[in-house]
Amino acid sequence: MPTAEPQPPPFQTALLAGALAGTTVDLSLFPLDTLKTRLQSSQGFFAAGGFRGIYRGVGSALVGSAPGAAFFFCTYEATKSFLSSTTFPSSSSAAAGTILPSLSSSTPQSRAAEHMLAASLGEIAACAVRVPTEVVKQRAQAGQHGGSSWAALRHILEQRRQAGVGLIGVARELYRGWGITVMREVPFTVLQFPLWEALKAWGRERRARTGRGMFGDVGAAESALYGSISGGVAAAVTTPLDVLKTRVMLSARRESMASIVRTILKENGIRPFFAGIGPRVMWISAGGAIFLGSYQWAVNALEKQRIPA
Repeated sequence: MPTAEPQPPPFQTALLAGALAGTTVDLSLFPLDTLKTRLQSSQGFFAAGGFRGIYRGVGSALVGSAPGAAFFFCTYEATKSFLSSTTFPSSSSAAAGTILPSLSSSTPQSRAAEHMLAASLGEIAACAVRVPTEVVKQRAQAGQHGGSSWAALRHILEQRRQAGVGLIGVARELYRGWGITVMREVPFTVLQFPLWEALKAWGRERRARTGRGMFGDVGAAESALYGSISGGVAAAVTTPLDVLKTRVMLSARRESMASIVRTILKENGIRPFFAGIGPRVMWISAGGAIFLGSYQWAVNALEKQRIPA
């Protein structure tokens, strides 16, 4: 018999655990992220910096990691909590006054849909912070504008003085690639988080069958393993979208996604769409383990303090 899914953690727990998880994963795996960005750059790997200066852009990652991940998990857990406590009237039995069970208490398919929606909204919220820091970080990683986060940010801010640019133009430049980033992140999370949650549910059922109980949800190590599996699968599938995002953010002038797709196909065919797939899968598999393992550890620790045994 399926075990009950634990209640989502409160806002403060999701905020602190998400901030810790985001900072931990971005700092620990930054060199792999740099190599992946350079492999995907239209300049070519060695022209973009090769193996030199693999911590270029780490400043922007430090600034954006904690708030971006905190935004994600606060939105994700709040949406799950809302959906799990909401009941919906049945159109076929409304006259009789019956109410359908909440989404989370019905079927595995409806729980997966709940996790997909929660993860999608979480990513859209996180992108408000992630996109500007990603633009600055990737330009620094590729050696543009002096190869530092501050130089890349200053170059964008100085465009305000140019005729016809102004503050709106600066904001557009900082959010260049917003559309493709959302297009990449939403499919990624729609794959990763329902798979992670399903693996955790399987882990809880396995514990119940063997009688090996523990406080709250699955442990950090188990969550890390499931995060690695789900992250690797999602990373492989969404690599073409990641390539497009990198090309949009690094292009010397604003270009549409359609234009970049046509250029890639005309000049090199399909192969560039899978550039960097190896480092990306390795990076996100390791990142999924660190990110979701550290998040689970923080949630379990904070909840154990909040609700003493």
